[in-house]
Amino acid sequence: MSVNHQPTRRHLIKISAAVAASSVLLAACGTNDPATEEEGQVTIRFTWWGGDARQKATQKVIDRFNAENPNIKVVGEYSDWLGYWDKLATQVAANDAPDIIQMDEKYVREYGDRGALLDLKKLTLDTSDIEEATLKSGEVEGKLVGLVTGVAAFSIAVNPVVLEKAGVPMPDDTTWSWDEYKELGQKISQSGTGATGVGVSYNDTDLYIWARQNGDRLYDDSGNVVIKPETLISFWKHLQELSKSGAGDKPSVIIEGAAASLNQTKMATNQMGFSAIFNTQLTAYSAASGTQLKLLRLPGESGAKERGAYYKPSMFWSVSSRTKHQKATEKFLNYLNNDQGAAEIMLTERGIPANARLREAILPKLSASDKEAIDFTNAIAKDVRPAPPITPAGGSVILDVLGRYTSDVLFERLTPEKAAQPFIDELSSSIRK
Repeated sequence: MSVNHQPTRRHLIKISAAVAASSVLLAACGTNDPATEEEGQVTIRFTWWGGDARQKATQKVIDRFNAENPNIKVVGEYSDWLGYWDKLATQVAANDAPDIIQMDEKYVREYGDRGALLDLKKLTLDTSDIEEATLKSGEVEGKLVGLVTGVAAFSIAVNPVVLEKAGVPMPDDTTWSWDEYKELGQKISQSGTGATGVGVSYNDTDLYIWARQNGDRLYDDSGNVVIKPETLISFWKHLQELSKSGAGDKPSVIIEGAAASLNQTKMATNQMGFSAIFNTQLTAYSAASGTQLKLLRLPGESGAKERGAYYKPSMFWSVSSRTKHQKATEKFLNYLNNDQGAAEIMLTERGIPANARLREAILPKLSASDKEAIDFTNAIAKDVRPAPPITPAGGSVILDVLGRYTSDVLFERLTPEKAAQPFIDELSSSIRK
């Protein structure tokens, strides 16, 4: 993604402490019994992260549900990405977790392994319109602790206006290479238009795709870190080349941009030609820029040892294992997952709906950008490979660890060769077995 959300050490430590404390409480108290009918009005708490558009749409969904279910009151809580995880960790540690939790793939196992999340198989949920392999992406040790909301695919966003002003033709994304990506970026940066050619992003998705295109993996199915030093070295050298060649920004601008909100990125302000994003972010970037951006396949796919593209669960719905209102929670989850009215409000805000029936139902209401996101998902269907193994417990630190080592490499405090093994060792030491 163009926006690299980098959690701090403080909040990663807090999460580990929170789920550890939660596991002690759960061991002593046990989890609640399967959902039963409740009498009188019940209040359940629902928490999520996101920007203004997600907040407004989600509140509309909540209001609609509350109006249709007078005996259940859903109360929404939301924040930005970093504030969200700090707050959730504190709530879980204090045994005050919200009933329904918007969950990210990096933290599913972190919380699920410690018993902080309810096995959703205990609830009566209609998941018949979700493809089985997609549904299983929320399982931990056979327990369904995350109900996938939608899917997304990593892609390259391109600003046609920037390319036209720079006199750069639209590339053939079925054949282009990473070298061509760099060369196009250089032409844009050197065009005198003031735009930067390409974004230089370095989150775990960037690294995973680079590894797979080079015949490697980040984790194996058991959660071990298996990436080879030479893969990391080539990844960092690629980032260095993008920066030093002028195709991308200088290191200081790259690092600063990694912490910027979506609306503040160069892609969103018409100052960049190409940038890696998830296809479901196309609408937000296009709206922010006032330009209809386009989606391209990832460079390097046609010549890769194995194609890197895959469908990533955009996020999940999880339930606190200590909720006192399983029946009400069950009803609201079914509403979020299956109600067409709710889907027509949310559209692709949480990814392209994993529910195939709703995906078709919302098509007439989608903007041009949303339709393009779905078209892109369908266009690469024959090329995508299976999603990587779920991030192992403790693996959420990768954003912090990769960010630090990449910064050191870009600023030449470390060579790629000197950074590779220490990165592997540090990430491996964080994985909890």
